[in-house]
Amino acid sequence: MTSQSNFAKGTTGAFSVGFVWFVLITVASLPLFWLGFVSLARAWVTPEYSHGPLIPLISLYLFARELRDKPAITTPQPMIQWPGLLVILGAVCLSIIGNLSGIPDIVTYAYIFFVAGLVLLTMGWHEGKRHQLPVLHLIFMLPLPQYLYWKMTTLLQAISSELGVMVIRAFDIPVYLDGNIIDLGSYQLLVAEACSGLRYLFPILSFSYLVAILYRGPYWHKVLLFVMAAPLTVLMNAIRIGIIGVLVNSYGIGHAEGFLHFFEGWVIFGVCVTILFFTALGLQRLRPNPLSLGEVLDFDFSGMGPHMARILHIGPLVWQWGAALLMVGLACVFILTPRPPVDLPQRTPFVEFPLMIDDWVGNSFKLTPDIEDVLGATDYHNSLYRTMDGSASIEFFAAWYDSQTEGEGIHSPEVCLPSSGWEIFSLETHEVTIPGTVYGTFAVNRAVIEKGFERQLVYYWFEQRGRRMTNDFAAKISVLRDGLVRGRTDGAMVRFITPIDRDAPEAAADARLQAFMAQSLPHLPRFIPE
Repeated sequence: MTSQSNFAKGTTGAFSVGFVWFVLITVASLPLFWLGFVSLARAWVTPEYSHGPLIPLISLYLFARELRDKPAITTPQPMIQWPGLLVILGAVCLSIIGNLSGIPDIVTYAYIFFVAGLVLLTMGWHEGKRHQLPVLHLIFMLPLPQYLYWKMTTLLQAISSELGVMVIRAFDIPVYLDGNIIDLGSYQLLVAEACSGLRYLFPILSFSYLVAILYRGPYWHKVLLFVMAAPLTVLMNAIRIGIIGVLVNSYGIGHAEGFLHFFEGWVIFGVCVTILFFTALGLQRLRPNPLSLGEVLDFDFSGMGPHMARILHIGPLVWQWGAALLMVGLACVFILTPRPPVDLPQRTPFVEFPLMIDDWVGNSFKLTPDIEDVLGATDYHNSLYRTMDGSASIEFFAAWYDSQTEGEGIHSPEVCLPSSGWEIFSLETHEVTIPGTVYGTFAVNRAVIEKGFERQLVYYWFEQRGRRMTNDFAAKISVLRDGLVRGRTDGAMVRFITPIDRDAPEAAADARLQAFMAQSLPHLPRFIPE
């Protein structure tokens, strides 16, 4: 079949049969992606992703702008629609995987591919591929996978803390940085997860993407405007932390808390937006014929309505109604297929974990509410065990999750230890043998951590439904696999810590940990089922 794009010409009158097929494809997709939509709604009420609802509106504006500004291909070309159908099928398969494994992040990312495929199917390959930038912008409405979220949070906390201390020192104020704790002597400031800058990074990245598209200038100018958004956000967040530290040192903690609430949020966003705008003006000065202030960014909204109305008159094409019937069929199968019940294994709550283990006596400690919120565990055990004579001590911590799919999930000690002031001196995999137990010989992460003159030895690993794993990313992959195959996404993290005596070799701490593990691990399967 040879024709122009479905969007090549505007028409008037009632909507077309092609538009009915378009609506049918869209509506039929809702059950397949519903898990992702629910996840988005939950994410959008958090400060980090509160900008999310604006992203589809901005993408719609960009799409209408491109329809207006990019002339339709007038040379007759074959209307190639099958690539769009393939992309839609791939997106649907990905969403089914996400639904079966119970991982909403997979479903939400699959929806971006679905929208891209719908554009290619409706407009044809030659025209549709020219209108993918608005689709790509939809990525900014999606929450980061938890694995990446915590990695980025930890990295940005460390960077913001270091730069913030540099700002404070620029005012000749004595300050000491202990992990993410800024010590001013009389006061201590914790650079918490909320201070990492992520809540500013996502909306500013979205805005810089918009500015790069609307900017009238060379392509490298556009790339620069987008690339500078991330370091600019980190820098401004560090300056915010530094100014808070200066105010605390001068006026006390009460004044700083009021200023913190004022300065965070829209003020940081507004300053970054202003800097991006003036950068665009500065880049114009590098051109032979720089544009005026009102011409740098193309915010012309005229003429978009009639062009968007062209969607009502999409021509009915074979691949389009075929895709509609396919989507309706898949949606019906998905809705009518019964879901197997989630069969969580029976387990004993950690409150019953023994505090008397051979010659070790333990005391349990509750985590603070804010740490519990970050941990997000279904159940956990946090105890300090000492020998009867008090000559040795071991911290035993285990966190169990009945689901590791949405928000809930294991946080590696590599993330939390540096934030509490401990520096990881060494980290390697190490084999241990626990004879006479289901554990046998297995690998653990062995870390030596330091804070000042203190040194501690850490063993930790991830219990994943009968498997012991040392890599947190591999643990996430196993969640996807077992969610599909076994219908289980539960799991745990187990950690042992003991001091390294100054006058004793590290091997003595190793022997102490392994001896305690040989005594305590036989109790663990009741609390972390295989």
